[in-house]
Amino acid sequence: MNAICVDDEELILSRTASLMKKTNIFDSVEAFMDPEEAINYMDEKKVDLALLDIDMPGMGGLELATNLVQKNPEIKIIFLTGYSEYAIDAYAMHATGYLLKPIGYDKLVSELEFALGPALEEKTEDSAEAKKPKVKIQTFGYFNILVDDKLVTFKRNKAKEVIACLVDLKGQYISRKDLFYILWEDDDYDRAKQKYLDTIIRSLKETLEEYGISDIFEVESGMMRIVPEKLDCDLYRFLNNEKAAVESFRGEYMNSYSWASATEGYLTERM
Repeated sequence: MNAICVDDEELILSRTASLMKKTNIFDSVEAFMDPEEAINYMDEKKVDLALLDIDMPGMGGLELATNLVQKNPEIKIIFLTGYSEYAIDAYAMHATGYLLKPIGYDKLVSELEFALGPALEEKTEDSAEAKKPKVKIQTFGYFNILVDDKLVTFKRNKAKEVIACLVDLKGQYISRKDLFYILWEDDDYDRAKQKYLDTIIRSLKETLEEYGISDIFEVESGMMRIVPEKLDCDLYRFLNNEKAAVESFRGEYMNSYSWASATEGYLTERM
């Protein structure tokens, strides 16, 4: 989204533009002391919001707003002035917002949120989505996790095996006890082993948090699982019959783990 600020007082204009940029809402914020320059700028770039001083010599803010709306009927207008009596004229023009000088940051943000509404929510969601780390899971051959193409290193090998097992379960919930018997087939699940497994899971959580991907692991009522929709995984692509994933399978699946042999056999059979 793009915004413009227009004011005939240079210091106020500079502060207003600075506060607008500080919000991180807009891709660009341009400042103008000459209303004609602001109007001409609208021919170069789509402007989503204009913050206008009402009381300016020559062309005032109300007249300027009329010209801007003619250029872009969807533009949002917020008026800025030191005189509250202008509020009636501003709202008569169906202005989106109205701010009194000196402008405050919190009040500005509040007016912007009100003015932009759904457009701001959509931009915020898109921005958050873009910032999310991309998690890639490799299961063919040896098991690895990459975050933004950087290999994840685990403090404990068993923590890595836990997440590998959950990937193999493809999003199914599993209890600690059942998970223990997969990882330690011939061992007894006593109190000491339970505490050890809790230590492993705690270490796993710490590693995922360190790489900013804790949301791929869920725990609910003592049950845990991986969240498949948040992963780019060769196994899941294979099961969806994606050609590239099918062709990349060479008969090897999570080579380090004996419990993975059942899935390896199934994948080979499907080939």
